[in-house]
Amino acid sequence: MGIFDNAVPGGNISKPLLIALGAVLVGKMFSGGSSQPAPTPANPQTADNGNAAGGGGLLGGLGGLLESLTNAGHGETADSWVKPGENKPIAPNELGVALGKKAISEIAQQTGMSEDELLAQLSKVLPGVVDKLTPNGQVPTTQQIASLLKTSS
Repeated sequence: MGIFDNAVPGGNISKPLLIALGAVLVGKMFSGGSSQPAPTPANPQTADNGNAAGGGGLLGGLGGLLESLTNAGHGETADSWVKPGENKPIAPNELGVALGKKAISEIAQQTGMSEDELLAQLSKVLPGVVDKLTPNGQVPTTQQIASLLKTSS
């Protein structure tokens, strides 16, 4: 699976989970014809860094995810995923509150997973995946993340 080989417990990500990661991190579904592409900036030099204001689809990309976690009281956990050092875990129910019922419902529907299974899987893989995507403590652009996810499938 490339970049995520040692980011995920067990070393592999199922197709539904890859779709879920795409939805959470770039707002894109990677399943055949049901894609929701993130907006492409007119000038690549001003590409968003994943913030909700800069596009990124469902949750505003990685920056939107980190902001949602912070707003839900899990900023320290999210910071541990971005910064060097040990990644703090997040419980599935806490992740669900941070992501919001609507987002979880939409992602679960697209992946064919139950909401509980989706949250259980995401809570296991997100810390390692976010850590891998931010090796220098920098949040990559939505387009950079989309490119990594496409090459990892």
